[in-house]
Amino acid sequence: MSSIMTNSSAMTALKSLAMTNKSLETTQARISTGYAVADASDNAAYWSIATTMRSDNSALSTVQDALGMGAATLDVAYTGMDSAIKVVDEIKTKLVAAKEPGVDKDKIQSEITELQNQLVGIAASASFNGENYLNTATGATAPGTQSVVASFTRDSSGTVSISTVDIDTTATMLTDVDTPANGILSKDRTGTNTTTVSIAGGASDITISAATTDAQLDDMIEVTDAALTEMTDAASSLGASKKRIDMQSDFVGNLMDAIDRGVGQLVDADMSQESTKLQALQVQQQLGIQALSIANSNAQTVLSLFR
Repeated sequence: MSSIMTNSSAMTALKSLAMTNKSLETTQARISTGYAVADASDNAAYWSIATTMRSDNSALSTVQDALGMGAATLDVAYTGMDSAIKVVDEIKTKLVAAKEPGVDKDKIQSEITELQNQLVGIAASASFNGENYLNTATGATAPGTQSVVASFTRDSSGTVSISTVDIDTTATMLTDVDTPANGILSKDRTGTNTTTVSIAGGASDITISAATTDAQLDDMIEVTDAALTEMTDAASSLGASKKRIDMQSDFVGNLMDAIDRGVGQLVDADMSQESTKLQALQVQQQLGIQALSIANSNAQTVLSLFR
């Protein structure tokens, strides 16, 4: 039946064209933004997961920064400890030389004094961003456990937790201004022959003169060797902690990349697919417009019947 009141063909063509235009708008939006799920209305579940994981990735980025800061602090401490070991080894060599008959012990003491000053300087300067694991200045917090943020995790229930890498600075402290007994170098040690001395930065720093006996020198060498053993252990501990932090930093970086890939799988648009779809929809749009034009021409066909 032909009717000038109701054009069913035009209504169908118009509806089809509207659907095509809507799909075309969606595809164009995906191409322009790069996202198949740009907001919650696109897919509420995927959008929620992606938003949460992006937030966690931001937190992990902060964790990575903290790990970098911790690694730098440990690197400075290890460098200082390694340098101090070489200086203490030099002091030990000077003490051994002082046992030789006829040697000028006063001149050796002058060298030892400079080495001791170097040790105090190394400990005081081994600081990064105000953190020093080798020296405690006047009024500073006593040596203890220093924590570096290492990870940020979210369990299946949504509970967030943060873990740390702990560094025990009581084992790495070389000098302590307020409490010399806390420092490897500044604390007093007693040798087998009951001579009590400290290496550097303490109240009883090694001092030799023409009156110093071989027994006293033996004690000083013994004490110096004991300090070297402690310093070697401390350097090993610092190196192991730095290695762990470096490994954790690499893991966090890889984890962030994995999360980015996972979020991308949920919300990123497949640009090849969207490009193909765009071309198809553009053809459909042109055909829809032509179909609507044909449907609208039916009224003119009816009019010709009355000529």
